[in-house]
Amino acid sequence: MTYENPDGVKIGLEVHVQLNRLKTKVFCGCTTDYHNDPPNTHVCPVCLGLPGSLPVINKKAVEAAIKVGLALNCRIEEHTQFYRKNYYYPDLPKGFQITQYDFPISSGGYIIIEGEDGEHKVRITRAHMEEDPGRLVHEGTIDRSKYTLIDYNRSGMALLEIVSEPDIRSPKEARRYLDKLRNILEYLDVFDGNLEGALRVDANVSIMGGQRAEVKNISSHKGAERALLYEIVRQKNVIRRGGTVVQETRHFDEAREITVSMRTKEEAHDYRYFPEPDLVPLKISGWAPAIAETLPELPDARRLRFIEQYGIKDEHAKALTSELKLAVFYEDVAGRVDPRMAAVWISDVLKGELNYRDLTIDAFRKEHMVSIIELLANNKITEDGAVDIIRTILDKGGSPEEIVKEKGLLKVEGDIVETAAQEAIQENPQAVADYKAGKEKALNALVGQVMKKTKGRADARTAREVLLRELK
Repeated sequence: MTYENPDGVKIGLEVHVQLNRLKTKVFCGCTTDYHNDPPNTHVCPVCLGLPGSLPVINKKAVEAAIKVGLALNCRIEEHTQFYRKNYYYPDLPKGFQITQYDFPISSGGYIIIEGEDGEHKVRITRAHMEEDPGRLVHEGTIDRSKYTLIDYNRSGMALLEIVSEPDIRSPKEARRYLDKLRNILEYLDVFDGNLEGALRVDANVSIMGGQRAEVKNISSHKGAERALLYEIVRQKNVIRRGGTVVQETRHFDEAREITVSMRTKEEAHDYRYFPEPDLVPLKISGWAPAIAETLPELPDARRLRFIEQYGIKDEHAKALTSELKLAVFYEDVAGRVDPRMAAVWISDVLKGELNYRDLTIDAFRKEHMVSIIELLANNKITEDGAVDIIRTILDKGGSPEEIVKEKGLLKVEGDIVETAAQEAIQENPQAVADYKAGKEKALNALVGQVMKKTKGRADARTAREVLLRELK
């Protein structure tokens, strides 16, 4: 199957990743642990850009950047250099941002995502280092705000800007790309995606017949999908009305889920880049091989191992390795019960129930999953009973054993199922007649009556077999 892209949608993402696992900022000794503290309490002359202050590179930040570049299949450059990106904005106290330009630390990589038509390669143009500006806090929306506050706690945090080629063809693919990127970064343990500002996205999007627009202020994966959906529709409407899509920078208003025009789009020459005179060029040609040996098992490699080691389906392996904590959870459970059964129940059922409640795998204990699978394997509860136990634990707490006892979920067989089947047949003559007339759905209705009479404690397959025997 080949994906049809009639509107010629092209999306390229610039993802700003905060390397917040470091102890100090990228050019000074201020702590990175600022997220729950009052504004402007983790600052110094360097990250405030005061006259006479000089930056000093954080070696750990360089090592983390190389680690990410290797994980993204990038080429690690032998020499890298910092530049000054000159522009004025209130969150940038120096009047310029220290970043990389002609000599990024890594380039030419790719990520494989699940695209609209199967596996799809998204090329990585570059992944370069830079410092984070401060944080602007608007009173209301950006276009209606009466005032703006500035918090410089974030100023000077180590950032990695990961720039993709315009290989993404839909908002759904953009979200999958961000999901995969975040997953890789969490496996590398270079950032905590749950912290505010940890991962921010600028999206360049265009459709056939128009210029590209850059959408800023996207702070979540869901937000990226919504922003791109809105922007694509906006551009299509402009062209349909006979207008021209101009090249500009737009702001995503998360509250209203719309994009708002900010200014014409800047080009690289507008920033007047020039080499940072206070930081010498870095020669890192010998660093990459040693750092490569420290890389952990990454998501794609773990997925292939799960398939080979545990004999599970590829779709389950993909789901289980989509989050590091989920992969660890599964392996711990799979080491104590049937790994194939564990894969099905964790990826298909537990993950779905967690997503429905907007919870993470931390909300469920491994011991409880082991107990549930053992109860199923020993034929003591039905699949419906297992789902009921999972939902009850998530909603009210308790252990599987307590819930089984409290709700009477132990499986019933033999005479109890036969009696329930006979009663269902006697009480539903129309369903019996419909089944004998060739309507298969009528049998499902009778199975449902048996399950109702046994309060869900009968196995649905057993109930069906008994009904078929009785109906003969």
